[in-house]
Amino acid sequence: MQTERLPFLAETGPGRTISARVSGDTVYVQGSAAASLFYIQSGRIKLTVTSELGKEAIVAVLGPGQFFGEAALDDQDVYSSAAAALEDCVILNIAKQTMVLALRTDADLATVFTKHLLRRSARIEEDLVDQLFNSSERRLARLLLRLAEYDTEGRPNVVPVTLTHEALAEMIGATRSRVSHFMAKFRKLGYISYSGSSGGKIEVHHSLLNAMLSDKQNLNEG
Repeated sequence: MQTERLPFLAETGPGRTISARVSGDTVYVQGSAAASLFYIQSGRIKLTVTSELGKEAIVAVLGPGQFFGEAALDDQDVYSSAAAALEDCVILNIAKQTMVLALRTDADLATVFTKHLLRRSARIEEDLVDQLFNSSERRLARLLLRLAEYDTEGRPNVVPVTLTHEALAEMIGATRSRVSHFMAKFRKLGYISYSGSSGGKIEVHHSLLNAMLSDKQNLNEG
């Protein structure tokens, strides 16, 4: 079932509004009242967490067809993370009570949302295994493939990666210099390329996926 076929997620209505956000726009801040959850119709959103000492880390990058802000349905008073547009995007704002009622009465929506939660849970487990058992180089390769949406069914077009080396380092638990070293290596091997300067968009090539699937030794270092 494709989510774009669900009128609830494609249209406005009671308790549902659609808004366009430009890159950098804040959707909500960490600690703000969790009164709504959101559905991404287009573009990408990043979720960040800031520690008590002020250190910020990116914990997820989400794309079309994904929900965020689910804390509103879990009796949490505030959001535990912050959400901002990573690029121009269109999102659906769904009031908590509207979503609760819809999940009780719309079986198709309940199925889509349940699958979303199951995928999110599986992704968290995969990330934990990744951190425990894989090298930082393999973690970076896996992250790049995910951000390019190689692991998303039904999306034939690869999405350019727009995160900085520092942000990538935060997401895999490595230093920026380490990530820059691996990125230079991937580029030399033809796994990635940059559009424009080295600070531009990162194009992730299918050869990186082949390297991961074949479990090459050069992705086991680090």
